Amino acid sequence: MSQSLPQPPHGLCFHCLQPLPSDGGYTVNLAGADYSVCCFGCQAVAETINQQNLLHFYQYRDTSNPLQVPLVPEELQQLEAYDDENLQQQFTRQNDGLRSISLSIEGMTCSACAWLIEQHTKRLPGLTQVQVNATTERVQVEWNPQLLQLSDILKAIAELGYRALPFQSVTQEQEFKKRRRYFVTRLGIAGLATMQVMMLAIGLYFGVVSDLDPQLRQFMWWISLFMATPVLLYSAQPFYVSAIRSIQAGRPNMDVPVTVALLSAYGASAYATIINEGEVYFESVAMFTFFLLVGRYFELLARQKAVSAAANLVKLIPAVAHQETSTGHLQSVAVSQLKPGDIVQVLPGATIPVDGELLSEATAVNESILTGESRLVAKHQNELVLAGSLNKTQPIRIRVTATAQQTVLASIIELQDLALSRKPKLARVAERMASKFVVRILMLAAATFLIWTVIDPAEAFWVTLSVLVATCPCALALAAPTAVTGAIHKLNKTGVLLRNADVLQILPEVKTIFVDKTGTLTTGEFVLQQAHYAQPELQPRIDAVTQALERSSNHPLALPLQQLTKHVEDITHIRSEAGMGLSGCWQATDEHTAEVRLGSLRYIQQWHPNYQPVLAEAQVFLASEQVVLAEYAVGDALRSDTQETIATLQQAGLNIVMLTGDNLEFAQRVAAQLGIREVHANCLPADKLAILQAAQEKAPVAMIGDGLNDGPVLAQADVSITFGHAADLARTAADVILLRNQFSAITQFRAITQLARRILRQNITWALVYNIGILPVAMAGFVTPYIAAIGMSASSLIVLLNSLRLYR
Repeated sequence: MSQSLPQPPHGLCFHCLQPLPSDGGYTVNLAGADYSVCCFGCQAVAETINQQNLLHFYQYRDTSNPLQVPLVPEELQQLEAYDDENLQQQFTRQNDGLRSISLSIEGMTCSACAWLIEQHTKRLPGLTQVQVNATTERVQVEWNPQLLQLSDILKAIAELGYRALPFQSVTQEQEFKKRRRYFVTRLGIAGLATMQVMMLAIGLYFGVVSDLDPQLRQFMWWISLFMATPVLLYSAQPFYVSAIRSIQAGRPNMDVPVTVALLSAYGASAYATIINEGEVYFESVAMFTFFLLVGRYFELLARQKAVSAAANLVKLIPAVAHQETSTGHLQSVAVSQLKPGDIVQVLPGATIPVDGELLSEATAVNESILTGESRLVAKHQNELVLAGSLNKTQPIRIRVTATAQQTVLASIIELQDLALSRKPKLARVAERMASKFVVRILMLAAATFLIWTVIDPAEAFWVTLSVLVATCPCALALAAPTAVTGAIHKLNKTGVLLRNADVLQILPEVKTIFVDKTGTLTTGEFVLQQAHYAQPELQPRIDAVTQALERSSNHPLALPLQQLTKHVEDITHIRSEAGMGLSGCWQATDEHTAEVRLGSLRYIQQWHPNYQPVLAEAQVFLASEQVVLAEYAVGDALRSDTQETIATLQQAGLNIVMLTGDNLEFAQRVAAQLGIREVHANCLPADKLAILQAAQEKAPVAMIGDGLNDGPVLAQADVSITFGHAADLARTAADVILLRNQFSAITQFRAITQLARRILRQNITWALVYNIGILPVAMAGFVTPYIAAIGMSASSLIVLLNSLRLYR
């Protein structure tokens, strides 16, 4: 039996310690032995405990009082608790019957860990999506709760030796502090040992020149062995764990040659010390470990900086809200207990805790946490206010529409995590190269050893060791993750959400940008631009007639004409004629009632066949049977920053093409204002798609649209960009979301993307040049192990520092 488990008194169930049935009950095989249990339930729980590697539960339980012995280990009880529906509402999101969650993974060290977790959990029935990000140590999981429980996912990850829990910012901070202490203690021991061993190594080096006494040399070797041993056994532990896991995953990572080099150098030096013959390189073991740990520590700090922004967003939402009771009084309640329909009050200067409908008349809020824009945004009654915004002007009342993971802020954080979990093509290529490079290094190291065994057997081992150390692809493994994480962090700070990391590579290659008109180049809000009156002195009355008629219409052009004046006119018998307009009876004077029409030019020309508009842009006309009373030009106002942005993009060599479903006259008018030369108007969605596909055959293209009626072309474009706001944010399928709703954000997004791709390419180029360049030098025997350690660590630090430029 491989593991001895204490047996309970005879006749009692091994699991629950209750009497066994007369027929002996069931049996369960644990640690190679059969144990008797009273029922199928005990058998199932015991098997689960065995599967989760929790047999210590049986080894250390106190069986003296069976009634006080827990039936399930605390570790399993904690996981089962996450299946509670009320608890899940605090950290899961629901969409089309599926649930999604962000999990923090404890113990993940590299991409091999990520691959192992991803491949293992994919096998679970009911799991629809799993994306693991080794940089942030998080997993995005989506599953069908009808087929799979959250605890099953957590248990599956636990089977691999990792600990997974729902992501919480406080937990993450504690985990980072724990990881920092983990590295700092090992780094401290390696640093102290390196200094001591290096002093001894210098003494030994000068001793060779001055004929050091053999006994003193032997003594210094033993002291060096004593100092290097804790470095090997304790400080270098992270590399061994990572190497073993990567080998188990079938994807050897850079820690494999590191582990081989450390164990080989220490073993050979220890052997030379024991037999008092040969050479020792304890200083290389200590120094190599120290420099590697320095690189890992800086990598950890860079990773913490990258993911802290999203964590800070969560912390800004208050945990307590002031809820109105049915009697109108206020009570303090946890935000997690609020439900849609509840009413909360928010004081000036306080953070809004939920998404909700504004019940007060008006306020101004700061939405910089969501959009990066610090200017105040006016909010009016019945408009949506968002969790995380700052209420700035007056006390307000809000009817709750969403809390916790259902808020827009939560969807922003989810999109950030999604972007971090998706690697661009160049990053995936670099990752595969690093993995293949490890295998080739091990093969070349073996070849080096064989060649040098023939040339100089005494130097064969140390040259091979230098090859393993110098060519370790640490810099290549860090090149892509650090650059991508920095770019996403920078974009998030500027109010740009990236859902697809491939955009970092594709956008700089785009030469044609297609843009929708309404809601993209324009604000999407119609306003009255011009008006002409046949009798100007009657303007208030004419506007009142128009206003009264338009209030019976839901056409977009009617909206700006529904609030023209405070004057009131009595209109009766209002009728609507489809595709034409509205008509009604107007009490023009006490004695005279006139029939009036409001609508298109064609509708008015039924009464006045020869009438030609005074305003060329007029779309809405008001007329009686005798005279055309007014003309109104209603237009969609251009975004304030559109013209300058279009000019900037064109100066950068980009071709801007307008795709719109509006008529050609209006489209050309907007295009002329913006300097857009190519216009496609009167386009149905299928027409837009055909035009975009034709251009796509020549080169990658980008599409900027509102994300609703431009769905097909946004999905087809190589890069799709939309403007994010409230309810549409979580549903959009675009690659890029501009949270500020400003067209000018495109130029900033493009500049950051170009910088990110440049840094990504610089990192990969440098890593390849270093590894390929140092290889023949190391194989030729010109690099000592400790010089190899310095060179390898320096190359990794260069990559890290280059990526940190994105954070400035």
